[in-house]
Amino acid sequence: MNLIDNLKKHKLELPELTVQGGSYVSVNIRVNIAYVAIQFPIKNKVYLYQGKLGNNLSTQDGYKAMELCALNVIAQIHAKISFENVIGLNHIDAYYQSSKNWDDAPTVVNGASDVFVNILEEKGEHSRSIFGVQNLPRNFGVGLTATFTIKT
Repeated sequence: MNLIDNLKKHKLELPELTVQGGSYVSVNIRVNIAYVAIQFPIKNKVYLYQGKLGNNLSTQDGYKAMELCALNVIAQIHAKISFENVIGLNHIDAYYQSSKNWDDAPTVVNGASDVFVNILEEKGEHSRSIFGVQNLPRNFGVGLTATFTIKT
């Protein structure tokens, strides 16, 4: 797997690293598991996709927002660990905020899942959970956490 070639093939690029918004680290390693703190749709320090799905944001906006969150996860892992040391993605937790009647979360979260599988290939296969929440920081429509198994 060549990360950069796969990104180019899918017309994607890694954004600048986001910085954590509190007293925690963006990637925490315990033995051979790397936990990536929540990543939001931020591209090169610009906040994107703010609002509620089904209200200010369409399902397609949500898909693109999750795609960006996944690229931020990959950027964190690439910078802190290097993908040569990654065995595989284990699990993602996807968070979204929406209007009362909106109900298309699986389609939105596919934005992240598709990035992981397309860019990381077999290392990107994962399980996932999806959580609807009342509010996310900075009014982001979505957020994403991930765990990876890494070489020790």
